[in-house]
Amino acid sequence: MGWLDPEPFLRGTAWLDGGRPVRADPADLARLPWDTAERAALPIGVRVEFTAAPGTRAVELRYRADAGGELPHCFALWQGLRCVGEVFTEPVEEQSVVLRLPSQGGPFTVYVPEHRAPVVLGLRAHGGSVAPLPRRPRWLVHGDSITEGWWSTRPALSWPATAGRALGVDAVNLGYAGGARGELPLAEQLAGLPGELITLAFGTNCWSAVPSSASLLYETTRAFVTLVRRGHPDTPLLVLSPVLRPEAETTRNALGATLDDLRTAMEHAGRDLAAEGDERLLVLSGRALLGPEDLADGLHPDDRGHARMAAAVADALRPHVRG
Repeated sequence: MGWLDPEPFLRGTAWLDGGRPVRADPADLARLPWDTAERAALPIGVRVEFTAAPGTRAVELRYRADAGGELPHCFALWQGLRCVGEVFTEPVEEQSVVLRLPSQGGPFTVYVPEHRAPVVLGLRAHGGSVAPLPRRPRWLVHGDSITEGWWSTRPALSWPATAGRALGVDAVNLGYAGGARGELPLAEQLAGLPGELITLAFGTNCWSAVPSSASLLYETTRAFVTLVRRGHPDTPLLVLSPVLRPEAETTRNALGATLDDLRTAMEHAGRDLAAEGDERLLVLSGRALLGPEDLADGLHPDDRGHARMAAAVADALRPHVRG
């Protein structure tokens, strides 16, 4: 059987730039900070999803990655809600990988590696046939390195990936390490993306990377949501305030705000917008979601922390998932 076009099988995609999945509008990069544009080139959260006909023994993916690096590429095969196998390949520029399929059938998801920006060029079945999974509701998840999945040991274990599986939705990861500081061009890009659920999970980088005061973040949050609402006036939208960051909770930044001040400002902005008539706006406080024992480095959650965040977000969104 010949190679199939991968595009119908790809999930977690926001934009395509010459066939390469990217996480910011390639026609609107000039308005973004350089670090956000750089992170947007990585295929965070992009997956291959398919069903397999009886008798299909394996699926083969052909892919190309940026040259260099020493870490092997890990391809993880999930069947529904459980991982059923992993295959590691050497980090060469172009090659194929074969993943054996269980006999019970799908649906199947292949989580591709995220470093070195791999691009799936094609896929084919061994001993049968594969078909794309039906489209599911899309969940747009905007945030920082925590959303991007830092310190989760596998792409499939980040909190957006885990919550997406629990909710049965197509999670589109728009997390940017070092970014998500309330950049309004990103709000306008979100407004233009199709989606049935939205989560905004930023704020911790407004304490240190680009310091903000509580009053400034209050207004930034309102402005960000207002711009997103131009494209999604009735979409369920969850504002998730920053999770625990022990060093920042009571330490004032250059503008005199602690992280707890910033968290409170974000939550007040969301609740005020809801009280003013935005009936589909939800607020989830991040403060109580994690304890110090759930942090790998004092800032980013470990696998257990990602799982706890995923469970809380899924619980908040589950009543609002359609279909």
